[in-house]
Amino acid sequence: MTADDSYGRLDDDDYPAYTMGRAADMLGTTPAFLRAIGDARLITPLRSAGGHRRYSRYQLRIAARARELVDQGTGIEAACRIVILEDQLEEAQRINAEYRRAAESSNPMPAA
Repeated sequence: MTADDSYGRLDDDDYPAYTMGRAADMLGTTPAFLRAIGDARLITPLRSAGGHRRYSRYQLRIAARARELVDQGTGIEAACRIVILEDQLEEAQRINAEYRRAAESSNPMPAA
């Protein structure tokens, strides 16, 4: 991929644009924290050709939420589980809203 090809990915939340060091700096944490949440399977960073971990903006948002919980005193394993459940709930609510919109558009309510 050339530099010109990567410009189209600047808005892609799933593009692994950040190195471990940069991600840790952005989150105000350490690379060890990122490795720990990776070990807990909260996030799985992509690996560069050289084997270095690369993180996406979406993964950084997830990591930031885990860090927030850990900073409040929650254990890292519990924090990771909470974040996973929050993410699953958000996705289920999104899907529910889509089903609701589809049902409403296929069965419009009669005027009163």
